[in-house]
Amino acid sequence: MNVTVDSLMGQFVATIFDDLKPDDRLVQEEIFGPVLAVQAVESEDEAIEVANGTDFGLVAGIFTRDTGKARRLAKQLDAGQIFINQWFSIGIEVPFGGNKKSGIGREKGMEGLRSYCKIKAVGEKF
Repeated sequence: MNVTVDSLMGQFVATIFDDLKPDDRLVQEEIFGPVLAVQAVESEDEAIEVANGTDFGLVAGIFTRDTGKARRLAKQLDAGQIFINQWFSIGIEVPFGGNKKSGIGREKGMEGLRSYCKIKAVGEKF
């Protein structure tokens, strides 16, 4: 099933693709746009395997009422940010950036400031 939804003002079209396999191009590439690639899984282990099974790891989202499960999954996901039962609600003090091929370094927070620093160590003996 492919569903498209027109935005206000017609500036973009949100698209949902379901019934995708782990090796489908829509799953394996990092798409910046209003696209949702849906994959059904049978277990937590399979969910982790599928989620971590790409070369990218910018952001992951977990939606569940089970806090233990959410925290367990968050520890295993290889993504720069993990959101549980919310989306993009972390403030500017929290570093943002991806893992694997989803960017280098971090923006925001102290980690972001460190990218503007050049560290030098000097050892001497007179």
